[in-house]
Amino acid sequence: RGNPGKAGAGVVLLSPEGEVLHKKSLFLGDRVTSNQAEYQALIMGLQLGLDLGYTKLEVEGDSNLVVNQVSGQWRINNRELKILRRKVEDVLQHMEDVVMRHIPREENKIADGLANEAMDSGS
Repeated sequence: RGNPGKAGAGVVLLSPEGEVLHKKSLFLGDRVTSNQAEYQALIMGLQLGLDLGYTKLEVEGDSNLVVNQVSGQWRINNRELKILRRKVEDVLQHMEDVVMRHIPREENKIADGLANEAMDSGS
């Protein structure tokens, strides 16, 4: 809400059949950019999967920028995003296989709802 502004992150782990296995949300702060929030959500989701013992994941995200920067197709010019990209790489080193795919925001409603709940509950 605002850019930068109040931000939250939400992630959902689904089974291959589409069953919700786990959901998590986190309030990120009052001066966070939307791109920083998208990176934080990715890091949180990857770490959650790893903590639950998953080393192979298909990641769907509605941020075209994050998906393309993490996959190496787009350059990262922003210093904060470079730091967050390194955090993504740190988690990915512990994963066996991760496939990332961009999806429309309409297909990411559960995670988006969790992010909004985190913002609403944040101080």
